[in-house]
Amino acid sequence: MEEHKHVTIYDIAKKLNLATSTISRALKDHHSLSDKTIKKVKQTAREMGFVPNTLAAGLRGNKSRTIGILIPTVTQPFLSSLISGIEIAARKSEYSVIIMQSHDSYEVEVDLAKSLYSNRVSGVICSLAMETKDTSHFKQFSNNNIPLVFVDRVPRDYDTFRVVINNHLAGYKATKHLIEQGCKRIAYLTAKSEFGTLYNERKRGYVDALLEHDLPVDENLIISLKEMTYEEGVKACNHLFDLKERPDGLFAPGDILAVSAVQTAKKRGIKVPEEFAVIGFNNDPISEIIEPNISTITHPAEKMGKAAAELIIKNLKSLKEEDAKEITFLNTQVLIRESSRKI
Repeated sequence: MEEHKHVTIYDIAKKLNLATSTISRALKDHHSLSDKTIKKVKQTAREMGFVPNTLAAGLRGNKSRTIGILIPTVTQPFLSSLISGIEIAARKSEYSVIIMQSHDSYEVEVDLAKSLYSNRVSGVICSLAMETKDTSHFKQFSNNNIPLVFVDRVPRDYDTFRVVINNHLAGYKATKHLIEQGCKRIAYLTAKSEFGTLYNERKRGYVDALLEHDLPVDENLIISLKEMTYEEGVKACNHLFDLKERPDGLFAPGDILAVSAVQTAKKRGIKVPEEFAVIGFNNDPISEIIEPNISTITHPAEKMGKAAAELIIKNLKSLKEEDAKEITFLNTQVLIRESSRKI
């Protein structure tokens, strides 16, 4: 089989009997060339099937015009929407994106960070893996003036861009809603490995709401999960329902966990929301599909993605060091649905 040959500017130059520099300038609409020459070169390039090697061009200038996205998975609706927001903002400024999944593994995240750096990405947007505690593998970007933005799952102490919601306020709002519906024993599911501020802050909001309303903080009602999955949610809820004094409400910091709670309750003959009210987090599509529909906290994923990409692009255009220290907070709302509406 004949090997496919990529058409280069040298092939175009040979065919038109022009210098390669002329071909290169024509493809970039350089003002030093006539419209006739530019049109002729571009037409020939199209006819020959020429495709610009943007990566090679970027490497020559030490910039690939590519934003690296390093996230736990693309299957979560929140992260899919986040990617969409990043891609929309990146494309608007003529940047492309490369997406890598850590699958919540620290070791995989370290390897992928190295790969992004080797590919000379212009900037990196990351939501940390569940296992990540040490973030030193991101220093290769910061030390080489490659803009870095952490989104949603952010490290405790890392001096760079962050795009996050007010997780404390969100946790407070969710818990207060359950209290207003008459719940007295409210459970909370959290991450076993609390690597950063996200689940800590939601838990702090949960605790503050309980204390403000003179309700006890019962550690038996706070369950740490190995992973934020449906299966882990089922295990946790079965444990909660086996307690001598079982909870009458649950704040689940993820809609998939809220789904597991509702379905586990129904299997055990516990009425939702009459005996057990549930509120989730993210406003994933599944929250409106399941019966009863799940109350949830909105999480502006696409807006967060756009904000993250815009921070990268703004920093690439700016010469001011201080621009790289901005933190963006985006608010959330309580969406009340059937799973928690008791009053």
